[in-house]
Amino acid sequence: MSPPPDLPSPARAPRRPAWAGRNYTLLTGAAVITNLGSHGALIAAAFAVMESGGSGGDVGLVAAARTLPLVLFLLIGGALADRLPRHRVMVAANALNCVSQGAFALLVLVGDPQLWQMMLLTALCGTGTAFFNPAAEGMLLSSVSGEHANRAFALFRMAMNGAGIGGAALGGAMIAAIGPGWVLAVDALAFALAGALRAFLDVGHVADRAPGGGLLADLREGWVEVRTRPWLWSIVLQFSVVVAVVGAAEAVYGPLVARDELGGPAPWGVALAFFGVGTIAGAVLMMVWKPRRLLLVGTLCVFPLALPSAGLAVPLPVWALCAVMFVSGAAIEVFGVNWMTTMHQEIPEEKFSRVSAYDWFGSVSMLPLATALAGPAESAFGRAPSLWGCAALVVVGTAAVLFVPDVRNMTRKPPPAKSPQLPTTTESTSPAAV
Repeated sequence: MSPPPDLPSPARAPRRPAWAGRNYTLLTGAAVITNLGSHGALIAAAFAVMESGGSGGDVGLVAAARTLPLVLFLLIGGALADRLPRHRVMVAANALNCVSQGAFALLVLVGDPQLWQMMLLTALCGTGTAFFNPAAEGMLLSSVSGEHANRAFALFRMAMNGAGIGGAALGGAMIAAIGPGWVLAVDALAFALAGALRAFLDVGHVADRAPGGGLLADLREGWVEVRTRPWLWSIVLQFSVVVAVVGAAEAVYGPLVARDELGGPAPWGVALAFFGVGTIAGAVLMMVWKPRRLLLVGTLCVFPLALPSAGLAVPLPVWALCAVMFVSGAAIEVFGVNWMTTMHQEIPEEKFSRVSAYDWFGSVSMLPLATALAGPAESAFGRAPSLWGCAALVVVGTAAVLFVPDVRNMTRKPPPAKSPQLPTTTESTSPAAV
């Protein structure tokens, strides 16, 4: 006997939470695919430079070439993502990433790559990322309702970072076994698959934007949102320092320490995988924990990001470095979920991508300089003192943010009784990717 018409058929019982709509599911699946490829590719790029005879300074230059376009194009990308359908911006960016990583892979596999060629191709990949990140974060923020934001962001980040575990560990093992070129090729394929998924995103729930005064006017509106919120601009300023020194330690010093002290790329890949395991642990915690003081709790959890640099400076044995990476991964995930929840709570939907672009821009603005100077700093001061300096800057920058009252006092708001603009699923009518 068939069930009554007013009851859902067991065969049609949803296999996902009611709040995880079509867009949210597609975004999560695509993020898993790209993270499987990109985490290994970051390691592969560094070892491709070293295998071609490059120095630590050359590794830093290639890393800087990837991040410099972020500084140049992020704000434009954010403004475009609030004007154009966000999924189209994301697909176009994925296509550019696919082509650039594919060319990089081919260059490494069949030729003798020159430093300028590797810098150019990684710069193209960074350009794609500059347009992708604000659109992706705006799309994600708009895909869930306020009462489910904390859990949705935690689950998204858990899936994304879980893929990073496999990507980093598999990438390190593949580099050791068959070389970095094949890892870069896998990353190109991952961008192609993820772009195909993102082409099916639905933007029908997003209200049409009112005609504006042009790109510069849009950027000014986004800047007003940032500068009038002390909690926002102070944490972005903090992360301009934190991201720079952590990025230099991970992209430049980490592979060098792995080569000289840890036995090669595989142990470094395992250590990065433990960071990913930590992020999953942090996300699981945030699925059930909703701290009232969002930014105070989040900021306190940035301090452990100093630990990996300190561990590399010693250097710690592989097992201890893995433990340090686990703790820092769990801590930064607590920050990340609280940060996204705050953005979702405080920023208007039609400005998500622009504000996200300013967030990304400020956070990565010093990263190209830091990665480019990592090699010269090692030559001038030594590797261990440079790493201790990275750790100290994380601690000092994070402590300074705690003096901002809004950071200490920002509280979680209760969900509205009804939210017609942000339904529980994106199929009905209607907030970055750290």
